[in-house]
Formats: sequence, C-alpha cells, structure tokens
Amino acid sequence: MQCFSCGTQIISGSGAVSSLKSMAVGRLLVVTDPFFYQNGTARRIAEGAAPAAAEYFHKVAPDPSVTLAAEGTAAVQAFQPDTVLALGGGSAMDCAKAMVYFSGTKAKLIAIPTTSGSGSEVTDFAILTYNGVKHPLVDARLRPDVAILDSDLLAELPPPLIADGGFDVLTHALEAYVARNAGAITDALALDAFATAFRLLPQSYAGKRSARPGVHLAATMAGMAFTQAGLGLCHAIAHSLGGEFHIPHGRLNAILLPAVISRNAVTAADRYAAAARAAGLEGRADSVGVRNLRSTLIRLRRELNLPATLVQAGISPAQVRQKADSITKAALADPCCATNPVPVTEGMIREVLAEVTGHG
Repeated sequence: MQCFSCGTQIISGSGAVSSLKSMAVGRLLVVTDPFFYQNGTARRIAEGAAPAAAEYFHKVAPDPSVTLAAEGTAAVQAFQPDTVLALGGGSAMDCAKAMVYFSGTKAKLIAIPTTSGSGSEVTDFAILTYNGVKHPLVDARLRPDVAILDSDLLAELPPPLIADGGFDVLTHALEAYVARNAGAITDALALDAFATAFRLLPQSYAGKRSARPGVHLAATMAGMAFTQAGLGLCHAIAHSLGGEFHIPHGRLNAILLPAVISRNAVTAADRYAAAARAAGLEGRADSVGVRNLRSTLIRLRRELNLPATLVQAGISPAQVRQKADSITKAALADPCCATNPVPVTEGMIREVLAEVTGHG
C-alpha cells in the first residue's frame, strides 16, 4: 500500500508574491536572514501582504542551530502571529519551520524560497545543527501551508548559489527515485525534476535567466518526491560532513553523489539507468546507463566549478581522518539511511569518505 499527500498550496510564476495580499494576513512574523532584511526585500514583501502588524526575525544564518531556533520560537510565542513567512534559502525555511513546530502555534506557515535547491517549501524536513551535528527533524507538521515560487526573486542569483542549489536538486531527485519508499507518483516527480534540472542548470549557471524558473520548480518537485519517498546515503554523509565542516550542503552532495551511485548500483542499477535515460543519456544496458550517469554528473560538476573532493573544498585529509569516527557515527544515525536502496554499513561510509577526501 502506498500513500501520497502534498498539503501545501503552491503558487508560482513572475510576481507570485502578490498573492499574499489575498491571504488575509493579520499579525505577520517574517523569518529571514540579515541580507534580505537589510536590502529591504523582506519589508517590501511583508508590506505587500498588508498585515495589521509585522515583526522580523532576521538572524538566520547558514546551518541554523538549535539555539537560534529556540530564540526564534520565543519570538513566535511573544508576538503571537497568525502568519509566519519564511523568506530565503533552506536555512531560513528550516528555521521558520522549527520555530512554528516548537512554539505550538496554529499560525499559517508560508515559504518563499529565494534559491533553487532545498525543496524545504514542501517537505516534512527541517535541519538543525547542535554540537557540530546536523539533526534532521521529520514530521508532517513541519510542512508549510503555502509555497510561493516567485521567479522574479531569482534574477540576481550568484553562480555559486546556482551550482550548489542545482546539485541539491539533482541529488534529491535521484535519491528519491532509488529510495526504498519510492512509488509511482514520487517516481514521476523525481524523474521530471532530475531531467529538468539536468537540462537547465548549465544554462542558469551561465546567466540565462529564463532557465531559472524551470530549475526552481524542479527543486519543489524533487522536494515533493523525497519527502514521501525518502533520501539516502548521500544526504546522510552530507549532513554529517556539513555539521563538522560547514561546507554548503549542495556542494557536499556534488562531491559525494558519484561515489554513492557506485555503492548503490549493486541493487539500484536499473533505477539509475532509467534516470539517465530520462535525462537523455544513452545506454540500453543498465551497467552502461550507470556509468554514463556517473561520468556525466562528474562532468557537470566540473562545468559548474564545483569541487570534486573535500580537499578542493578546503578540508585537509588530516581533518577528515581526525573526525572520521564522529562523521561515520552521525551518518549512520541519520534517518536518511533508512531509505537508502542498499543497507548502510560503517564500512560503506568509510569507503565513500576515502574516495572523496582527495590528496592534500
């Protein structure tokens, strides 16, 4: 038996933030980062909702901590909003989701992503960091009520954010497609998201703004897929490495994904080959499809100027060796391992780490 539900109203297109004025917002709390607060974007969007009162929690930083979420939760409880609006990338959305969840408020949660990657605007996930470990929270109550995908917010995206976010989309889609809980609906979403992002990402990175709405929607579709189907080993290791070294999440996925494909292909070769064909890669035999998928992702990673190893990302082999036990322990405990197509072992994690570390 399979079950699929979305529950999030999705509004997309140029000027989509204008839909806020029809949502009867009373007391509005905007959760964002200092950049969008200081440049006036947060205030402009909030004023478009015409709230009776508005406050701003604008302390969000990459890899939001449990402490930050607790501070934000107190802000929710003090202000008592009827609407919480998350504006920014995955960190802002995850922080806002945790704030709403832990405060116990019945406020409507609206997510407005400004990067194309995390899919947090439609997922049951929120990632918080505590003592150098990223902890995924997973609960249906974390899923936003509304996701607004306004393509106008993507016009000035810097290339590194496009690359990092884009590889996050590809990884979400691919891991969801081979995950243990995958089904017909998540398969359709994941394959379309993977093929779309694969096709449009180089164009977006090169500066073609008309390609960005497609990647943006693909990020949301991949989020819808993985929140139902699950993720896998790539995300489990990326979470543990990100908690230790604070490398952008999508960048870690880019480093890890080809190595993880090699390990999972022992049981998921047919699924990887199908994803390769959906993206237009040739290869009738599954083994050829897997090889083409892996090599093409490596080429794309190079085209997007993303690192191929942890060394290239600024982490020395000595640092990896020093933290190997804690990284492995955190990855094994990560809930993403539960839906990996191959049972995850300590040895498998250490093999992937050895492959992606690189030489100093």
